[in-house]
Amino acid sequence: PLTRFAAAGVGARTPCNAARTPETRALSISSAAQLGQKVAVLDYVDPSAKGTKWGLGGTCVNVGCIPKKLMHQAALLGTAVKDAQRYGWQISGTVSHDWATMAEAVQNYVKSLNWGHRVQLQDKKVTYLNLKGTLVDKHTIRGLSKAGKELCLQLNISLQVPGALEHGITTCSHSDVALECAGFLTGIGLDTTVMVRTIALRGFDQQMAGLVTDHLESYGTRFEWKSVPTRVEKLSSGALKVTWTNTQTGCEHSDTFDSLLWAVGRAPETKALGLDKLGVQISKETGKIIVGPDESSSLPNIYAFGDIGEGRPELTPTAIKAGRLLAHRLAGRSSELMNYDNVATTVFTPLEYGCVGLSEEEAEKRHGKDGIEVNLDAESCTLLFVICERAGHRKILGLHFLGPNAGEVLQGFSLALQCGATYRQLMQTVGIHPTSAEELVKINITKRSGLDPTVTGC
Repeated sequence: PLTRFAAAGVGARTPCNAARTPETRALSISSAAQLGQKVAVLDYVDPSAKGTKWGLGGTCVNVGCIPKKLMHQAALLGTAVKDAQRYGWQISGTVSHDWATMAEAVQNYVKSLNWGHRVQLQDKKVTYLNLKGTLVDKHTIRGLSKAGKELCLQLNISLQVPGALEHGITTCSHSDVALECAGFLTGIGLDTTVMVRTIALRGFDQQMAGLVTDHLESYGTRFEWKSVPTRVEKLSSGALKVTWTNTQTGCEHSDTFDSLLWAVGRAPETKALGLDKLGVQISKETGKIIVGPDESSSLPNIYAFGDIGEGRPELTPTAIKAGRLLAHRLAGRSSELMNYDNVATTVFTPLEYGCVGLSEEEAEKRHGKDGIEVNLDAESCTLLFVICERAGHRKILGLHFLGPNAGEVLQGFSLALQCGATYRQLMQTVGIHPTSAEELVKINITKRSGLDPTVTGC
């Protein structure tokens, strides 16, 4: 079991596969096959720097959303056991967590999903090839097997920190996953520290981001702010000595940890695909494929969807939906395009943060500070923002919820935003009592007023 764990989120990026994940591709490709298309999927996983490989299902299933949510749930259950005693449950002995038991259960569940995806592809008559693919020309793909066999028809960390590759383990995302991992590691009783290069949860509402990290600190997670690692050394005891520099003071610091997790984001692995030989346009800044509203690249018969598309949300559900819609268009069954506006997401920290629509910062950029109204509500363990246009029908621009089960709450409200919901319609909605979600339909204090939004009763 681990005793000290460091999660670093410092702003470098780790290469990712060219599509979101094989899970995304499997679901989208199955749709294409069901529409009568002849379909094959090339899926190959290069071992990580630590030699880790995984089965069919990709990032989300194997090393992303699924295991993360299971370990998040493990931490919540530990908290629930402690709370149960206050409700009269008699629990004898010390409550402790066994990492090996949890890890085995998580891995067994992931393996069941790997098998399920394999069966799904077979049932849908999709040809599965465990090959690493490269585009030879706009009509030909070359696949290379593990044994080096070629058939015609990657995760390497890019940190420039001595010792990072040899001694750290990696995750395929950045600030949000760093905080999620820190949350469940703290929750199961491990001493956890997060190193932050600049800000937490870049791209999210920054007031909410601050509250997320504040809660994590009160939960027991430690933070090293404005810090960049400079080297990692393995001591004779087996511990890892991490040295970093505080960018505000210029001072160097060090500490020892049992494990080190790099949660520093990903860079697209487009070079390995041979796209440059075909003239497919790539963003010079991000390395992602420049795509149109229909997911087409600069070559009309080559499409890209998911994380690899420039400007697209790095979320599995958006990639799945975009792929399904593309399959229907290619089969001539529909002309519907993917709508990337008002896509909801949740950060699964101990106190969950869910949002849909614009952050306050982005709303101000688009509409001006005087063009928006921020309505807020606060009660025990819950904070809510509703950002609206200030004039006219007061259309809702963004909705933010920090509290228990944020993902479950926000899924329904994301439908309302897709339908153009207004603040007045929100106020006409009757809440379900007693729930945290009901506060969203009672939110009537504006940030501009300066009044205290704390709820003191039912």
